[in-house]
Amino acid sequence: MSYWCANGHESKPSFAVDAEIPEEWDCPRCGLPAGQDEKNPPAAPRTEPYKTHLAYVKERRSDADGEAILAEALERLRQRRQI
Repeated sequence: MSYWCANGHESKPSFAVDAEIPEEWDCPRCGLPAGQDEKNPPAAPRTEPYKTHLAYVKERRSDADGEAILAEALERLRQRRQI
């Protein structure tokens, strides 16, 4: 039984006689999913780029929200310094 990935790598894993043969297998050379159809291998999974904490915050808050939160925090700091 052979499996092919999108990069054209062929894998020939061995399975026990009573084992269920999987539809896909991870290519040992490049890690992409490999399928049993050489002409139509599975597509590479789409990976999302790494996002910083700030990027996630910017997705949830508008610039106006950020300015309002900053102004509120600065006001609290100023009040503490006056005490």
